Amino acid sequence: MNTRWSPFTLAVCLAAGMASAHAGDAFTDAMQQAYAPYRAALFRTNSGDQAASAQAVAQARQAWTAVRERFAASAPAPYDRDASFAKTLADVDAVYVRAVAQVGGGGLPEAHDTLEVIRDLLADLRHRNNVVVFSDAMNAYHAQMEHVLQAGPGWLARPADLPQLTAAAGALAYLADELAGDAPATLRDDAAFVAGLQAVRGSVQALLSALTAGDATAARAALGQLKKPYSQLFLKFG
Repeated sequence: MNTRWSPFTLAVCLAAGMASAHAGDAFTDAMQQAYAPYRAALFRTNSGDQAASAQAVAQARQAWTAVRERFAASAPAPYDRDASFAKTLADVDAVYVRAVAQVGGGGLPEAHDTLEVIRDLLADLRHRNNVVVFSDAMNAYHAQMEHVLQAGPGWLARPADLPQLTAAAGALAYLADELAGDAPATLRDDAAFVAGLQAVRGSVQALLSALTAGDATAARAALGQLKKPYSQLFLKFG
């Protein structure tokens, strides 16, 4: 599996405005266009609908195949000095092949987990070449959200660990706020994006409010409400 960048590393790079390309090159634009059907495939494989999942994964792979065939033999700047460029494109395709087989066998949860690897592969490809897009901010939030979801129930069960959950939720709130600043102007002016972002922020605030009040029951319920608004925002705009 590819290297997972710390959400805080990504956030700091984004906030600091490091010297980087903010899309605009032909490959990044094509990669981002192929990312839309990829997001749909992730969403579908998490829905329990095998037929819809098979169609979505096939469409995502088709979109990626077009990108790979166009660019694998000749990478444009700033990717032209990346010795692993073609390999990464092939690695993404291999993930799709595995996911297609898993969906065909009825293993939708396995296919969903497999497809998650593509998010890391593409994020690492951009990171290696100093390219930043809005998806990186979404990925940073996602990484911290998964950390909170995985560790949160255990922290809630141990009162002495509640400060750790509160700190992790605070970091998640920070990354939610960063989404607004890192979004391109076209998204900030989009009413659907604004509403989706408000839902994400609201889900985190509900968790923080419950923790501040010392209400473990409400905090547990709030944990269960974190993923849906993010998933909806990711599907449309991530």
